[in-house]
Amino acid sequence: MASYSLLEERIRDLRREFEAKFIDRTPGSRALFERASRVLPGGVTYAIRYFKPYPIYIERADGSKIWDVDGNTYIDFWMGHGANILGHAPRFIIDTIREASLKGLHLGFENPYAVEYAELLAKIIPSIELLRFTNSGTEANMYAARLARAYTRRRYIVKIEGGWHGGYDSLHTGVTPPFTGPESAGLPEDFIKYTLVVPFNNIEYLEDTLRKYPVAAVFIEPVIGAGGCIEPIEGYLKSVREITERYGSLLVFDEVITGFRLALGGAQEYFNIKPDITVLGKIIGGGYPGAGAFGGIREVMELVDHIKYPDPRSRAFHGGTFVGNLITITAGYTVVKYLSDNKSLYEKAENLWTIAARRIDKICEEHDRLCWVTGVSTMIGVHFTKIKPRSVREAYEQRWSNIVEETLNLYARVNGIAYVSEKMVHLLPSLIHTREEAEKLISVIEHFLAGITRK
Repeated sequence: MASYSLLEERIRDLRREFEAKFIDRTPGSRALFERASRVLPGGVTYAIRYFKPYPIYIERADGSKIWDVDGNTYIDFWMGHGANILGHAPRFIIDTIREASLKGLHLGFENPYAVEYAELLAKIIPSIELLRFTNSGTEANMYAARLARAYTRRRYIVKIEGGWHGGYDSLHTGVTPPFTGPESAGLPEDFIKYTLVVPFNNIEYLEDTLRKYPVAAVFIEPVIGAGGCIEPIEGYLKSVREITERYGSLLVFDEVITGFRLALGGAQEYFNIKPDITVLGKIIGGGYPGAGAFGGIREVMELVDHIKYPDPRSRAFHGGTFVGNLITITAGYTVVKYLSDNKSLYEKAENLWTIAARRIDKICEEHDRLCWVTGVSTMIGVHFTKIKPRSVREAYEQRWSNIVEETLNLYARVNGIAYVSEKMVHLLPSLIHTREEAEKLISVIEHFLAGITRK
C-alpha cells in the first residue's frame, strides 16, 4: 500500500479532474449559486447542502431520482434528508393530499385526522401509549427534554458524541470534534451546562456518568445518523436500557431517522428495546413539512395533560400553531398506513442493502482497506479511517485524509449519484431503490477507490 501522503497527492490530482468535469456540466447551478450568494448567507438555505465548488440546484424529483437545473439526472441516496422512504412524490400520496387540501390547509382546531393517525402510531410503535405532534424533530426533542426533566425533577441530560438532535439549545453540543462546548455561535455555555456528552458504544462511560450525576434522561439515536450511520455493538442498547432503569433516568430514543425506516415500529422494534420516550420526525410527515412527534409511556406523557394538571407550572408545556395540521397529518398517515399494509418492503430492502454494504466493505478491503462500511439496513456509512469506527469520535480521529470524503462526493455527483454531506459519507436509500441502483453505487465507489490505489 502507498503511503497516506502519496494517496493524498493522488486524491488532489483526481479532485482537480473531477471539479473541471463538474463545472462543465453544471453552468446553471453555478449561476444560481452566484445569485443565491447575494441574498442567502453562503448561497444556500441550509449549510449541509453546500458542496465544493458550489451546490447542485435541484428543480424536480421523482421516485429515486432528482434532476438539477442543467438537466443532469442523479440517483438520490439522500431522499429529502431521509424523509422520503417511499421515494419522491408518490402519486397516491399527492392525490390524497390534493383531496385533503379541499377541506382546508390548516383547520386551526382539533380534527379527526390527527386522532386517527395517533391511534395508528400508538398501535405500531412498541413504546408509545400517548403522543403529541410537533412541527419538526428538533421541536420533538425539545419537548422530550423538558418532559423528562419535569417527570424526574432532575436537571442533567446525557447525549451521545456525534448524535444529532436538531438545533435545540440543550442538545446542541457534542456533535463534532472536539465534542465539547456549544456547537453554534450565540449559544451561551450556561445553556448546555446541564448536558453531559458520552461516547457511543461505551457502556462503562455511560454508567460512570449516571453514577456521578442526577440524570433526567439519556438521549440516543439507536443507530447514529449524521455521524456516519454507525450501528450499536451487540448488547449495547440492552445495557443502556438496563442502566437507565437502575439509576432512575428516562431513556429517550431519537428515532427521527430510524423511525419507520429500520422497521415499521422503528429501531425499538428492530432491536427489541423499549425506551420511555420516543422522538419522531422526517418520515412521520410523509414527505411534507412540519413533521414531528414525541410519545411514550402513559405515566410520563400524562405530564403534558392540561386536564390532569390544570396549573401550567405543574405540567410540561407543549403547543404550536401548526401541530396536527391537516396536510402533514394526512400525508404521514397515508405513508405509515401503506408501510403497515406492505411490510414485505422492509425485508426486501434489508436484503438488498445488507448485501450491498457487504460488497462495498469487501471492495474497501481489496483496495488496501482504505475504508470501512457501517450501518444497518437502509442506513449506510462509508468511513475512510484506519480502523472500523464504533463511535463518531473514532470516525473523525481515525481519518487518514482531510479531503477524501469531499472528493468522493464530487466524483459521485459527476457520475450521477447524489448524497449529503461531503464531510461524512452517510447514505439513506428508500425502500423503492432498485438492485440496479445499488449496483451503480457500488460501481462508483469501486472505481473511485481504484483511481486512488491505481488498481
